[in-house]
Amino acid sequence: MDIEALRTYVTGLKEGIEEAFPFGPDTLVFKYGGKIFLLMALDEVPPRINVKCDPDRALELREAYPAIIPGYHMNKKHWNTLILDDSLPAKLVQQLVADSLELIAAKLPRGKR
Repeated sequence: MDIEALRTYVTGLKEGIEEAFPFGPDTLVFKYGGKIFLLMALDEVPPRINVKCDPDRALELREAYPAIIPGYHMNKKHWNTLILDDSLPAKLVQQLVADSLELIAAKLPRGKR
């Protein structure tokens, strides 16, 4: 899955998703309700993304897939970095992004969901 296809998928997940470059031109950040749920490193080859994840699931995924590692520059317990080197199924990447969004959305006040 390439970055542009993933960006298209992400922006179609839910109304109210915002894109920004708060950390400079090489890191695209996606927020929902003001909270980050996805970071894309645009200067990496192969591309890398960070997604929020349930801590137990995060460990399981790291054991099952060499292209899933602890979150780079993030809380290693709650974030995973996915290396988009074509070894991860596109459906898995999409599901992990959607799960990350839902983890963030679930903690927002009811009016912001």
